[in-house]
Amino acid sequence: MSETDSLPTRCPGNEWCSITATATLIGKKWHPVIIHRLLNNGSAGFNELQEQVDGISSKVLSESLDDLEEKGLLDREVIEEKPVRVRYSLTETGESLETVVRALAEWGDEHLEPAEDGSTPA
Repeated sequence: MSETDSLPTRCPGNEWCSITATATLIGKKWHPVIIHRLLNNGSAGFNELQEQVDGISSKVLSESLDDLEEKGLLDREVIEEKPVRVRYSLTETGESLETVVRALAEWGDEHLEPAEDGSTPA
């Protein structure tokens, strides 16, 4: 990624910390999941994403999509049909997170297992 493509982020304190900055971009609970679903399934409408991201409320999904778009990781396209629809897709920068998101999935597959009641750890 060239310097002109870099996303502006801040780190607390005086020193630059790339892990803190990256975690700030994708560290919210649903952000990596949304990115993962878009990587796996391609662009999607709001309702499709809500079905793919099991357990997310409409409000939280909407806020997460707005945040990812604001951060330059997601594109929002309004499709002028009746009814008007919106499709979400990853930007080139969002797609570049593939190795990060895949690494999270691989780590989880290796080290985590569902609770006996089917829930996941908090």
